Amino acid sequence: MRHVELEARVPAERAATVYEAMGHWERYPRLAPHVNATTVHAAPPAATCGSSWELHFRSGLLRWTERDDFRPQTLEIGFEQTDGDFDTFTGCWTMRQDDDDVVVRFEADFDFGIPSLEGILDPIAERVIRETVAWAVTGQFPATRLADADEFAPARPDTVAR
Repeated sequence: MRHVELEARVPAERAATVYEAMGHWERYPRLAPHVNATTVHAAPPAATCGSSWELHFRSGLLRWTERDDFRPQTLEIGFEQTDGDFDTFTGCWTMRQDDDDVVVRFEADFDFGIPSLEGILDPIAERVIRETVAWAVTGQFPATRLADADEFAPARPDTVAR
């Protein structure tokens, strides 16, 4: 099982505002070049929410459908794949007010279920997921600072070829 995480600080924002923005999956194809398409099947205030995703991955598309669990009272969005290319894919977005700033934390665990290819596929999938999250946050809140910016800095979306 591979673990992916990314933390970002959004200056001078309210956590509820960031939470609301991050859960608009339909915006992600415009924000992140790896995202080929998203389909929102149901969104809040629906009791059961879900979405389908297509990300550019290697020379094809990585596809999955997930159940999305929006928890506005705790400013969290949990997700779990219900169908798709991963064997398992689960995670959570968390927004937390920190003085005048908002800390956004994304964590996910995934497994393709192909042990013989995990050394090849997992690092690429981790990079694609991390970059997608970074672009989504910085695309909506340009002043965002990534916690590990020295180690990870995505190229500007308009300079990346699909």
